[in-house]
Amino acid sequence: MDKNLVFEALLDWNFWGRFEEELKERERYPKIPESNVCLVIKGVRRSGKSRLAYLLSRRFEDKEVLIINFEDPRLSKIKASDIFGIIDIFRENVNPDGPRFLILDEVQNVEKWERAVRTLLETKKYKIIVTGSSSKLISEEYSSVLTGRHIDFEIFPLSFREYLIWNNVRLKKLDIYKNKQKVIFWLNQYLRFGGFPEVVKVKNENEKMGLLISYFEDILIKDVAKRYKIREVEKLEELAKNYLSNISCLQSYNRMKGIIKTSLDTVERFSIYLEIVRLFVFMKKFSPKYKEQGFAPRKVYTIDSGFFNALGFKLSENIGRVAENFVAIELLRRKSYFNPKMEIYYFKTQEGYEIDFLIKEGLRITKLIQVTYANSFDEIEEREIRALLHGYDLFKEHKPELLVITWDYEDEKEIKWFGKRGKIKFLPLWKWLLGI
Repeated sequence: MDKNLVFEALLDWNFWGRFEEELKERERYPKIPESNVCLVIKGVRRSGKSRLAYLLSRRFEDKEVLIINFEDPRLSKIKASDIFGIIDIFRENVNPDGPRFLILDEVQNVEKWERAVRTLLETKKYKIIVTGSSSKLISEEYSSVLTGRHIDFEIFPLSFREYLIWNNVRLKKLDIYKNKQKVIFWLNQYLRFGGFPEVVKVKNENEKMGLLISYFEDILIKDVAKRYKIREVEKLEELAKNYLSNISCLQSYNRMKGIIKTSLDTVERFSIYLEIVRLFVFMKKFSPKYKEQGFAPRKVYTIDSGFFNALGFKLSENIGRVAENFVAIELLRRKSYFNPKMEIYYFKTQEGYEIDFLIKEGLRITKLIQVTYANSFDEIEEREIRALLHGYDLFKEHKPELLVITWDYEDEKEIKWFGKRGKIKFLPLWKWLLGI
């Protein structure tokens, strides 16, 4: 290990060195770990994992923090055992007491990193955060070494609240109501280009599209094809683009097998990989029978709707499905950030009525949610209402909240239909995303 070269690399990534990047706030911060527990921040590529760790480090003095960015080419030959040597370099040049807060950024580039982290945790001297893409930091791969010694936190692209803050829109309730048209303008931008932090920062639309296309390709090639040694890259790309063109729709491996002309096993394996890297999420059908959940078709959602637009699918013709996709990802974000016990499903009644989202918390069904691109009650399709009332009748002992997320229609109605009844709340998408 070349000590001078390593120190030069450290200077570029630490606040006590040359690092001066402006860090924008995020909506949710995980708890800083105790000195005997490691916080693992993971998520889709480019979602802001590293910068979240940097933001957490600002609660310490600069010279109490050591950030090691393992994506720096000068650290490409670093081994797990060298991490201890890097801490010694920090002591020799920055702070003889050593760091209190240690960030191992993109740690998956170091083989057997988890063994070094376990040893560091056993000293109880450091608060440690490690970051990496979901494809590289799979809990099953490190949990045996770090049993009881790690807490996982999944970060997502920007929420709509974060998106507005990053675009200098005030979030006080009165300001939002006064500037409703501005909020809806930004909602349309959010639907078009999504919430990846670097994409949001860029102002030129062509540059935004270029970034999104490069992210999509990097996830497919670097996070899936290279990691899992896939030779049929064209089939992988074809499958991903088919899923992308059918967001918010039911999909089955059998159907995809016929479309991309490959084996059922290949479709299943590729789909699992695409979910591990968080390019897509596959939502299960709710059923009291566990087996039925496994065999039923799943609904597919992409982690960021910017991909849908950037890969050439027409947003205007599919705005309802894109809105539903946003609700799905926001629900997953809220689960990760605020309510880990929440379970999210879609539901289909025996009569064939489909409910977009069924929310279960513990033993209770707490919410039934439909999403529709409607500006008035008359624009809402009858089947959306009928499905909710059928669902409420099935789960009435739980007294679930009935919610229809619209484009810009708000009301609350007691509705009776064909012997079924229930109180339904109608709420615009922008209000629901903002939690108003």
